Amino acid sequence: MHPIVQPFFDINTGTMTYVAYDEPGAPCAIVDSVLDYDPNAARTSTRSAGAVIAFIREQRLSVEWILETHAHADHLSAAPYLKRELGGRIAIGESIRTVQGVFKKIFDLEPEFQLDGSQFDHLFRDGEQFRIGALEASAMYVPGHTPADMAYCIGNAVFVGDTLFLPDVGTARCDFPGGDARTLYRSIQRLLALPGDTRLFVCHDYPPATRDPQWETSVEAQRLYNIHVGAGKSEDEFVAMREARDATLGMPTLILPAIQVNIRAGKFPDAAVNGTTYLKIPLNAL
Repeated sequence: MHPIVQPFFDINTGTMTYVAYDEPGAPCAIVDSVLDYDPNAARTSTRSAGAVIAFIREQRLSVEWILETHAHADHLSAAPYLKRELGGRIAIGESIRTVQGVFKKIFDLEPEFQLDGSQFDHLFRDGEQFRIGALEASAMYVPGHTPADMAYCIGNAVFVGDTLFLPDVGTARCDFPGGDARTLYRSIQRLLALPGDTRLFVCHDYPPATRDPQWETSVEAQRLYNIHVGAGKSEDEFVAMREARDATLGMPTLILPAIQVNIRAGKFPDAAVNGTTYLKIPLNAL
C-alpha cells in the first residue's frame, strides 16, 4: 500500500505535520500537528492547524487518528483543536507515562494530574496494528530521543518523528530527561532494517543554506548517507558523537510551554479563578 502523504511545513519551528490517506473521500490520520505559539506575547493561534483543516475538508477526508510521535519539546500540539473541528482519536505511545512522571515533578504539576496517559484517547504499544480506512498501520517503539518515541508505519510510509532527520542533518539530540544515545542508535537500526525503498517522513528539517526544506527520504538513503549513522557507523562511534554534540546544544525555545501542554495531549491546564490559564517556569531545573 502506498498512502498519499500531504506535508505541511511550519517555518517557525521547522516542524512537519502530515495527513496520510488512501484517496480523496477516505479516512485519514494527522501526524504531529502544530499549534502556533508566540513566546514573547504568550499567545496561541491556529494558523497552521487551519491549513490542515482546509486541506482535509477540500479532500473530503474523515479523521480517524490524530497521532503524536512523542511529547514534543519544540512546538505545541494542536490535537485538541483538530479533534474539536474534525473528530478523530488522539494517540501516542504508551511510554508517555514515563515522560509524564518526570515532568510532573519538574513542573510541580497539580496533584490531580494523572500519570497514566489517560489524557490521550489511545496509547499504542510496540507492534500494535491499527487501520486508517483501507490502510494497514502499525506502531513501532523507537526510544532514545525521549523514552516515549513511537514511529507509525502506514503502508510503505513510516513517520519517524525525531528519531531520524534528513541524511544531511543526521539524528535528534538525546539529552532531554530519559533520553539515551545508545538507545537511539538501536532504535534507528530497527528502522534501517526495513526494506530499502520504505518511505521515511521526518518530523523536522533544519536545512543547510544549500537547499530548501524537505521531508521525505528512504531507508536506503539513510543507510548510505546519514551523516550520523550511515555507511556502517558503529554504536560506539554514534554514542561518542551524539553525546559530544548534545553537550553543545542549548534548550529549544519553546521547551517550557511545549512540554507542559504536550504531556496533556495538547490540552491547557485549567484556568485560574480569574479566568486566565497559566504555565510554569521552573528556574534552574533543566
